[in-house]
Amino acid sequence: MFKNNFNARPVALHFKHFTHRSYALFSCLGREVLICTLSVATLTNAKADGISTKPVASALALDSLSREEVKLDEVLVTGSRAPLTALQSAKIVAVISRDDIQRAEAASVNDILKLVPGVDVRQRGGFGVQTDISINGGTFDQITILLNGMNISSAQTGHNAADFPVSLSDIERIEVLEGASARVFGSSAFSGAINIVTRADAENNVTVAAEGGSFGTFGGDASVNLATGAVRQKLSGGYTQSDGGTENSDFRRRRAYYTGSWKSRYVDMQWQGGFSSQDFGASTFYSAKFKNQFEATRRFLASAQAEIKPWADERFVLTPMVYWHKDVDHYQLIKGKEGAAAGENYHRLDTYGGSLNAHASWLLGKTAAGVDVRREHILSTAYGDVQPEDKWVSISGTDRKYNRLGERTNTSLFLEHNVIVGGFTLSAGLLANRNTALDGKFRLYPGVDVSYRPNDEWKVYASWNRALRVPTYTDLYTSNSVQQGDIALRPEKNEAFKVGTRYRTHGFEAMLSGFYSKGTDIIDWVYPTAESKKYQAMNIGKLDNMGYSVDAALHLQELLPKFFITRIKAGYAFIHQKHSTDGDVFGSLYALEYLRHKATLQLDHRIWRQLTASWALRWQERMNGYHPYTKVDVRLQWSAPTYNIYVKADNITNHHYYDLGNVKQPGIWVMAGASVKLKF
Repeated sequence: MFKNNFNARPVALHFKHFTHRSYALFSCLGREVLICTLSVATLTNAKADGISTKPVASALALDSLSREEVKLDEVLVTGSRAPLTALQSAKIVAVISRDDIQRAEAASVNDILKLVPGVDVRQRGGFGVQTDISINGGTFDQITILLNGMNISSAQTGHNAADFPVSLSDIERIEVLEGASARVFGSSAFSGAINIVTRADAENNVTVAAEGGSFGTFGGDASVNLATGAVRQKLSGGYTQSDGGTENSDFRRRRAYYTGSWKSRYVDMQWQGGFSSQDFGASTFYSAKFKNQFEATRRFLASAQAEIKPWADERFVLTPMVYWHKDVDHYQLIKGKEGAAAGENYHRLDTYGGSLNAHASWLLGKTAAGVDVRREHILSTAYGDVQPEDKWVSISGTDRKYNRLGERTNTSLFLEHNVIVGGFTLSAGLLANRNTALDGKFRLYPGVDVSYRPNDEWKVYASWNRALRVPTYTDLYTSNSVQQGDIALRPEKNEAFKVGTRYRTHGFEAMLSGFYSKGTDIIDWVYPTAESKKYQAMNIGKLDNMGYSVDAALHLQELLPKFFITRIKAGYAFIHQKHSTDGDVFGSLYALEYLRHKATLQLDHRIWRQLTASWALRWQERMNGYHPYTKVDVRLQWSAPTYNIYVKADNITNHHYYDLGNVKQPGIWVMAGASVKLKF
């Protein structure tokens, strides 16, 4: 399920220390404890294995649906610059656990996120090909996406931000933080943030997996995990191809990912590198007028970070990090037609930077401070300023050259303090941000989060945060027969309020929250007149999003261990928009096409011995002319310590629907596969 970090079932979080009471150690005897870390400011993960008095076979252990985890008051959680425990945290971060991912009928991270009520996933192709992700009525450009704390969002376009080099088998958990979070993640966290945390096992093993199914789809993954002393490493790779299920939606996907970590008393280190590649028929992705579009994207990324503890404890911790990622994009308006006149473009975006963060615990609370400097540099045939001919750069594989250049530097300074008194937590912080694409001045974005815990069952919370988003290069420079950008676009601004409460008890948990987001100078692609034939990027004025969501889960395996149904989970989200502008707007592509209603239902049950089933139902209604639809998915799985066999079906009612524009989604999609894990 999508667990909140403060509930009674913590997921892969960092164990700091037992309470100093004399009985503390014995409270865990005979029970399983999951140990992990989330670093202070960069959400970096380094997970250790569970500690248990019984053997732990693997992540696919047969008792994974019913094991009882110890509730530790001192686990660290995401949501602030300084580390706060689950009980202390003033924010609530939804966590999709490894067990949730393995049970789901999902082919990609994007499929998993569809089941979070507050997240809107607009999919153009299968297996996560060209997917837009947004939160609480925002757009795909208004969220920050991180991989182990590294910001991998694209300054070119949010369309490519969800091109991940990891597979679902690489992921330990996915964290979702709803609402403006600039003071925690930087100015790009306009309406929320998603952090993907990977894992490396504590044992040497090799895993091989393969699957195949509808529409000529087949693929495979393989990984090697090495654990030697204090060093853990994992290398994985995969390939998938398909005809796509609809006209001109075929794709080829390749990926490779490497991660490693080293731990000592005073210094912990983690590093990662990845590559992803997609070639796909883009159907009517960008314009309904052209049905034979094509796109190929490549992504390279790398980062290294450390956690330095001068006194071997949490009194003072330094966290430096360096990172780089490159995005290469080749687009053809008509597949096979070359040249600028035919709508063919090339883009190469390099993003690199570094950060230094620190936090300290002292008499008056916990204080964190940090700095992040990020450089964005794009070479393109369409985006940026035209360069002199002697500065043009050759493009590999073609006789064309990059003749345009865009670059900007983003500097962020962070400061936060946390006060914790009994069941009350106050977390206040400030982001000072400067972007050279604007006027070079520092702008301030404050935020305050507060929570109160009257007892172990209840928690109430409230927050207020501000954020800003600079236009992407696509917003600024696009110019073709169907779209026109605007270099005079103003940055978007947002002020968000959020309140909520949760209740938890043995076998049951529920969450109710509401939000109000006041947006100004919101950017969207619209028709400026009723007769317009070309979408234009515009500041469409003020846009307020307001709504609420409810999420509840019944863990029947805890209440009735022998009952065949193990879990039932339901969620609902509602959003209302209020738009005001000085000019007319006709035909919004993104900002005004929000999900007004979204309901989800999940059910997990045993069938026979190691055979289980997981069902997922999603109903949603999108504004701006879309018809509501219901989608049902199922996964049947036989799980054993060393192997896993499954059959999954997406859209079992064979309902044809649209998530975005005129891009038709495929009907029923059946896949079957297996994985084998061998230790050495």
